[in-house]
Amino acid sequence: MHILKNRLLKRFDISEEDNLKSRKLHTQINLIEKVIVFLIIITGIGLILLSIESIRQIGVGIFASAGVVGIIIGLSAQKIVRALLAGIQIAITQPFRVDDAVLVENEWGWIEEINLTYIVVRIWDKRRLVLPTTYFIEKPFQNWTRNTADIIGTVFLYTDYTISFDALRKELTRLLNSTELWDQKVNVLQVTDTKETTVEIRILVSAKNSPTAWDLRVYIREKMIEFIQKNYPQSLPKTRLLFDKADLQKHGYAGEQER
Repeated sequence: MHILKNRLLKRFDISEEDNLKSRKLHTQINLIEKVIVFLIIITGIGLILLSIESIRQIGVGIFASAGVVGIIIGLSAQKIVRALLAGIQIAITQPFRVDDAVLVENEWGWIEEINLTYIVVRIWDKRRLVLPTTYFIEKPFQNWTRNTADIIGTVFLYTDYTISFDALRKELTRLLNSTELWDQKVNVLQVTDTKETTVEIRILVSAKNSPTAWDLRVYIREKMIEFIQKNYPQSLPKTRLLFDKADLQKHGYAGEQER
């Protein structure tokens, strides 16, 4: 069975750029293999024990005279059974696949392993987050590559009210056209909020996948700040203080300024 699985999966390479179908097939086959192996092992152990007369008689006697113990064991096994059922449900419904980019527990990374009782998420900094399969059935999580790998990234800038938004839009377009990180789909700059001393500018850019989107966001943030520093230094965030002339004269500052 293992040889047959490897031969089949060789035809579907998940290292390719457009690998949605391949990742879906890898996920299904790997989980189905684990379910089949688990059932074969359990069935085999059961048949072996039943074929031995002495063990079978002991087992019947124990279960007949110790119903309470059986109930306790059954209750203890509930979590295991629930995890196995969750693994089978994930294999059928596929809320995520191998190598999907996800956000769980405030950490983002890629689905590295899908097992019957636990899932391994490879965090962006190479840590591994191991979660029970029931987690993904009971709690919400973000799947960034559910249908496609491309994703939209967000960059926030905070500037003074005197900034030229048209100039920022032109510079953003120039930067995007100069980098291969951009997939040429989303290019948006909007003022999304105003505060007492600054305006909030939100930039939306798109990339072919989440790692590329991260690099693009970092690049755009850095270059836009450099552009503002060089061309609009007066529009960097600042705090304004207004003094009434009468108050200055009252405290003697006006005379000092005249001297």
